[in-house]
Amino acid sequence: MVSQMPESANARVPSAAHPLAKPMGAWLALTMGDACGIGPEIIAKWWGQGERALVIGCPQVMRRAVAWLPAGRALVEVVALDDWRDALKLTGGQMGVWAPPGLPPDLLEAPLGQVDRRAGQAAAACIRAAVRLAQLGEVGAIVTAPLHKEALALAGEPYPGHTELLQAEGALPGQPPAPVRMMLANRQLRTVLVTIHVSLRQAIEQVTFDSVLETLRITHRSAALWGQPKPRIAVAGLNPHAGEGGLFGSEEVEVIAPAIRAAQAEGIDASGPWAPDTVFMRARHAPPDHVGEFDVVVAMYHDQGLIPVKYMGLDEGVNVTLGLPFVRTSPDHGTAFDLAGTGRADEGSFGEAAAMARLLLAGRLAQA
Repeated sequence: MVSQMPESANARVPSAAHPLAKPMGAWLALTMGDACGIGPEIIAKWWGQGERALVIGCPQVMRRAVAWLPAGRALVEVVALDDWRDALKLTGGQMGVWAPPGLPPDLLEAPLGQVDRRAGQAAAACIRAAVRLAQLGEVGAIVTAPLHKEALALAGEPYPGHTELLQAEGALPGQPPAPVRMMLANRQLRTVLVTIHVSLRQAIEQVTFDSVLETLRITHRSAALWGQPKPRIAVAGLNPHAGEGGLFGSEEVEVIAPAIRAAQAEGIDASGPWAPDTVFMRARHAPPDHVGEFDVVVAMYHDQGLIPVKYMGLDEGVNVTLGLPFVRTSPDHGTAFDLAGTGRADEGSFGEAAAMARLLLAGRLAQA
């Protein structure tokens, strides 16, 4: 099989054309994720709703995942594509899988449920290929199945996760990577993180005036894509009770509050810093019984923002990378090695991620 990439793909030059000007410009690119985890299976289970979607991954791995589908499910035929554009020729029961450059030839031998260098190498290759297609307007959005950060490191990748890899790969030629932020969202709550995959000690050091203000700007700009051009943004404090006026820490007084005031001066509807132990409940939106006070919460560090969203259930959670020049979403769970190969993985969060990608893509196209 000869995998083809556009001649300009390696140049990282995004297309200036409207995405819908290309035959697959409104399609989703689905990256396979870690081959040793549940990524291939949740894609296979979701595929019945997968019109206008291209899988970027290993056809043999995807065939194995399709074989795990429970009895009674509609049959899915995995079709290996020499050229991703051939997905346009397929019919409803066929899954087009394009193997990008860089896939290990022995990927199928990587043991299920274990960290393996080959799986990390393949996951990175799929992401890079998806980014190239998105940059060129060949696909409209990317939905990534989970990868394993340790496998990524074993493959020699210098990035701690999806967000950082996508940020680096999405950079324009000759320019530094654009600032991006992670948003975790479900039907009840949206939260955006100031800091992501660093130790808690490093995260505290990275909560600066500039990082908080940049997060507020990115959140404000991005909200228009999901239909909220003037979002009400609540900002969580870093310390217990948001510092109690400096009694429990000075970050709120010296860093966070000044950043909020600067954002307000730019017309951003931001407020706080609010006590982090209650602000997420105040923002929770569950009509008709409970309507949230805020549309989104800006959290200072990874677990502060992710625990409230994940506590509400993993089957609805979506990870969105804000600030990229293309749409990218992902389920909010990991590789679930304990479920790999059992046929028991739940595709709910992946389905929500695909739906969110469609929503954000429609918003981006409306702005174009």
